[in-house]
Amino acid sequence: MNLKELLAAKAALDAEIATARKGESAAALRRVQELVSEFGFTMQQVFPLVPLKDKNAGEAKYQDPDTGKTWTGRGKPPTWIVGKNREDFLIVQPEHESHQRAPYLAEMAAAAGRNERPC
Repeated sequence: MNLKELLAAKAALDAEIATARKGESAAALRRVQELVSEFGFTMQQVFPLVPLKDKNAGEAKYQDPDTGKTWTGRGKPPTWIVGKNREDFLIVQPEHESHQRAPYLAEMAAAAGRNERPC
């Protein structure tokens, strides 16, 4: 087959695919409608609203003590922090529990090496 014949065959296949898709999608839609009707599903159950997560949003790094508004430190600074020392607005993050327990675990490992009980 030459290029012209292949393109013609491709066009014919694309047309067949479109026809098959249209027929099968109509049948699928009828089936979905039957199921929704049979079980009494609501629109919310069929299409639950899932909030979109902002991929660019980061964790808040600064907070205005007067209003409680926060800023990640990215983008244009809010008016409440412009011209001020940003360190004064830093949000103090609590240490994770694993960090707080680390010294105790280190003591246990050291005691195990000495065959002692930790204090």
